[in-house]
Amino acid sequence: MTYISEGLIEVLLEMAQEADPQEVIVRLAVTPVSKLDLDGDLDPEAHVFTDFYLPSTGDSIQAVFGMDVSHPPGQTPGIFISHPDGHLGLRQQDEFAERVIVAIPPWGLDDVRVFDRRGREHVLELVEVV
Repeated sequence: MTYISEGLIEVLLEMAQEADPQEVIVRLAVTPVSKLDLDGDLDPEAHVFTDFYLPSTGDSIQAVFGMDVSHPPGQTPGIFISHPDGHLGLRQQDEFAERVIVAIPPWGLDDVRVFDRRGREHVLELVEVV
């Protein structure tokens, strides 16, 4: 099971829609359930995708020095990728992470899937986070 906040998935889908026909790639960070104010019975050891790092942050440094400094290493176990061409799956050229969330047009919740780095599909559950 992969948990993501309702607000985060809405923002990501809006970003994808605005960028269409360009692809969007966004690194995602998690928050432990124990640190969130949630209504529900989620495992306190579970994590929820709650935050993202802007895709353009650090581009100039990366272009000059060849390293990605836009997100802290090891703190973004997920990635969101839009596929404007409608391919609802992973591609060999996609960036990979522990969890890869893929979205396609028309950019609704039914147009989102989540995979692990081996390409296996996982259940995505939306969480209302305060």
